[in-house]
Amino acid sequence: MLLPWSETAPRLVDVAMGRTPADLVIRNGKWVNVYSGEIVPHTDIAITAGRFAYVGPDAGHTIGDKTTVVNAEGRYLVPGLCDGHMHVESGLVTVTEFARAVIPHGTTTMFIDPHEIANVLGLFGVRLMNEEAQSLPINVLVQVPSCVPSAPGLETAGAQLSADDVREALAWPNIIGLGEMMNFPGVAANDAKMVAEIAATQAAGLTVGGHYASPDLGRAFHAYVAGGPADDHEGTTVEDAIARVRQGMRAMLRLGSAWYDVAAQIKAITERGIDPRNFILCTDDSHSGTLVNDGHMNRVVRHAIAQGLKPVTAIQMATLNTAQHFGMERELGSIAPGRRADLIITSDLASLPVEMVFARGKLLARDGALATDMPAYAYPDSAKNTVKLGKKLVAEDFDIAAPAAREVKVRVIGVVENQAPTKALVRQLPVAHGIVGMDRSNDVCQIALVERHKATGEVVNAFVSGFGYTKDCAMASTVAHDSHHIIVVGTNKADMAKAANRLQQVGGGIVMISEGEELALVELPVAGLMSDERAELVAVKAGRLVEAMRACGCQLNNAYMQHSLLALVVIPELRISDKGLVDVTKFEKTDVIITN
Repeated sequence: MLLPWSETAPRLVDVAMGRTPADLVIRNGKWVNVYSGEIVPHTDIAITAGRFAYVGPDAGHTIGDKTTVVNAEGRYLVPGLCDGHMHVESGLVTVTEFARAVIPHGTTTMFIDPHEIANVLGLFGVRLMNEEAQSLPINVLVQVPSCVPSAPGLETAGAQLSADDVREALAWPNIIGLGEMMNFPGVAANDAKMVAEIAATQAAGLTVGGHYASPDLGRAFHAYVAGGPADDHEGTTVEDAIARVRQGMRAMLRLGSAWYDVAAQIKAITERGIDPRNFILCTDDSHSGTLVNDGHMNRVVRHAIAQGLKPVTAIQMATLNTAQHFGMERELGSIAPGRRADLIITSDLASLPVEMVFARGKLLARDGALATDMPAYAYPDSAKNTVKLGKKLVAEDFDIAAPAAREVKVRVIGVVENQAPTKALVRQLPVAHGIVGMDRSNDVCQIALVERHKATGEVVNAFVSGFGYTKDCAMASTVAHDSHHIIVVGTNKADMAKAANRLQQVGGGIVMISEGEELALVELPVAGLMSDERAELVAVKAGRLVEAMRACGCQLNNAYMQHSLLALVVIPELRISDKGLVDVTKFEKTDVIITN
């Protein structure tokens, strides 16, 4: 167990003075100093009790008979990377498996918002993930979900969190603040629940996470900032980033599996000269395939550098800036005395190969492979078997009726590649035998939201464009941010019914059906959100899912992530929920068929 700095300070002093030998000494490295912005050559580091005791030109005086000595051989010594905003559940794995996947990539700190599991299991689910987080050898700090459900009145989640629930959880150990405040209209309108949650967080001296997903930078934006959220990851343009920083927020620039928002916003620094100290890099949502095959925060840092950012600046935005934002500067985010001994050794700052990873002074990974054992966390049965349809679905459940027409004008959800927002499209569709048809030639197929928490048997139907499916097929997922019913997208209603029914059989997951045949399946038994298998096994299954989508004609980058967000009724413009089609620019339900 890592002891507080206050309790280990005398030992750290003795090591720094040479009176007590260090546990570990790393010699001859290039110190990436995120405080001064320098790279300091010929640096030694002495570590004891899981913390840095000495960082300087020669730590020979700290070496004893039992001190482990590592020669950095002139390589760079970089603080362990921090992800300032993310959802473990988006990786389709448990917290432990997520950690196993990202540690070899140099991530040693994650600030997680478990609002996905909260929408299914409530405070019980948050407690499970927080307990699991505390068992790990890296820093996994938890934000209390703020908006469960994310949009009251426009969706029905599997659980709800009240202001009293939030206040209770803020007192738990390992809690770092309030999760992203997605109900931005509620903040601007002084909604009593939102005000109470923010006030409780501020009274506890913790950080209020933000989520302002509107392009409106007028009064509503200024009111949102005045309400208390301290950061935001929903910006997509350089103007978004600058506006947030000018108002005293931290602009979080995300590169997830499907959200590519760094390149546009980084120009605030590289072209507009804005001070980078209030910019933070994060991932938000990364699925297991990205984690295992492409990386995590090292991928984001490399990408930021490729956009013209200085390597040390990019590293600051993934270490010190993040720690300072959450009030953890004296614990995390730098290689400096007293801080937790989290660091990576790399031979190149631009390409950032992660050759050694230390956390709390222990070697956890070397050359892309774990060097430590991390036992699996066992979720109880009460966190499983959460998919309840109430009936066996048939093709007719997905019919959209228009009895008195030959064709109709309809609203269509338009998917935008590599971005979370959608477009509100309008299309003309044929009607046959009183049922509205799809238009595969113009990339319009059906989307359905199937209620899965209370076994109501309800199905809400609408249309979507952008996936490019060319075959009879359907994909269904119990990961459907944020209320996590079942989202089904398909060109064939029989396949849509079979896909949804299959997910009830396996207790949750993602499945691709084509012409009645199952092409790919990722089982997610924990709350219908997470697998209890190893991350690399889940990545293989996720890879098969991507291949199946492509085989059916979908060429979108990380199309599954786009699929899973189509019920997120807090991001414009058009979404689907168990209440119907939702116009998120107005925060109100709207009709699929346009009658005027």
